[in-house]
Amino acid sequence: MKKIVNYILVCCLFATASCEKGLSDLNVNKTSPTALDPALLLNQAVINTSFPVKSLVFDVGIVQQMVTPNGGVLAGANFNQDSRDVTTQPLWTAYYQSVIKNTHDALVRSKDIEARSNMYNMTRIYQSYVFMILTDEYGDIPYSEAGAGLSDRVLFPKYDRQQDIYPKIIQELTEAAAALSTTSNIETGDVLYGGDIVKWKKFAYSLMLRAGMRLVKIDAAKAQSTVQAAVNGGVITDNADNAYIRHDANFTQPIGNTLNGSEAANFYLTKPFVDHLKSTNDPRLQSIAIRYVGAASGAGQTVAAGSTDPTKQIGMPIGKDNGTIVTAATADGLVSFYEYSQVDRRRMVKISSPVFLVTAAQTNLLLAEARHRGWISSGTAAQYFANGIKAHMDQLALYDANSAVSAVNRDTYIAANPLTTGSEMQQINTQYWIASFLNGPETFANFRRSGFPLLTPNPYGQPNNPDVPNGTFIRRLTYPTSELSVNTDNVNESIARQGADKLSTRVWWDKP
Repeated sequence: MKKIVNYILVCCLFATASCEKGLSDLNVNKTSPTALDPALLLNQAVINTSFPVKSLVFDVGIVQQMVTPNGGVLAGANFNQDSRDVTTQPLWTAYYQSVIKNTHDALVRSKDIEARSNMYNMTRIYQSYVFMILTDEYGDIPYSEAGAGLSDRVLFPKYDRQQDIYPKIIQELTEAAAALSTTSNIETGDVLYGGDIVKWKKFAYSLMLRAGMRLVKIDAAKAQSTVQAAVNGGVITDNADNAYIRHDANFTQPIGNTLNGSEAANFYLTKPFVDHLKSTNDPRLQSIAIRYVGAASGAGQTVAAGSTDPTKQIGMPIGKDNGTIVTAATADGLVSFYEYSQVDRRRMVKISSPVFLVTAAQTNLLLAEARHRGWISSGTAAQYFANGIKAHMDQLALYDANSAVSAVNRDTYIAANPLTTGSEMQQINTQYWIASFLNGPETFANFRRSGFPLLTPNPYGQPNNPDVPNGTFIRRLTYPTSELSVNTDNVNESIARQGADKLSTRVWWDKP
């Protein structure tokens, strides 16, 4: 009997162990990944970098390319109004939560894996690009501790000074570009360049060129050495190497999605932008603009009423609200303000339109300025200038076949608008303004850096506006309320160091 009992107990013990082993296996979720491939994280970061629609409200409006006469959630550059909760937070939130968080995690997951060396360095380059946008828009920002909430439990990241961030960005680009190797594992899954190492290197050095030119007013020697290093490394000079985000019906272009939806009748090309293109017979006006002749309301903006004839385009004046714009439209001989020219949402800003980040047009124009300054010795400023215009006109075909500029019209314009002695800086950076159309952050940054094109400040409300004094421009975006209320100590330290958290406060490199 005793033997029987012992046998039963032993069997029960083995059965219990077996049951516990089975239960342990049941607790493992076999469909939920415990780790993500860094390539997926980088791709997610790239896709989420497409400029949010609120870039229209500030960046594009500040540089007077598009504007809206309507307030409410659209108030911003058109009224020199700080609406941080509605307009500035989306860029900050989107980039930190959906871009920097992903690039940081991709770096953590790939750093110590020799076979993923190219992935690690591609991610360093892309993260540097996004940090440059953030610091250019806001000034001091979380940099060294940004994105480390999951990996290092940093929930309240400190703000780094912009003068400390820029050297680190340049260092990151320098090291990452040098470390990329065609003999290492090629990361063919990346959505930006498909793992093409040569193109990733050009992207990195083009960003370095851009960063160097930002420093012109603050540290000319550092600017020159950075530009020279970038040019020696090899930059983007052909459209085949452009860095741009592709969109489709599933991954829609944010601005295109909005301008083909709820805000279709709310944004218009400005008078300064349209007038400049018309005055120089620029064929890009026909590629970009449409005017709905006779439209008395948004419903009147039909395909049948649309005209892309450049002679019929009329830009909306700056500094008008939805009351004063009525008088302005009447004075311009229009039925209503709905007749002013718009960017063509059926060509240039479709939901599937690409978003260009760094292009041959921009880089050639920066090279023209660098050559004019005597910082580089290769080529001529005039040729780089012409190459920049040509590249942008050719680039327009990627938006839509009906936006293509013919070779005849392109070459006629270039021949009629050569770089002229004594006006090089104005010409080069005015062309940069045009070539960066729809890239709000870059247009805004280069306008502050160069002072061109020559624009008249938006007069709306300025006499009684302490944030944007009369006769001045918005110089930066303000920190979102979420930072002021949650990361209070760190953001207040930044404000005390950088200056008042106002639209008129200049970032470090933006000197008068």
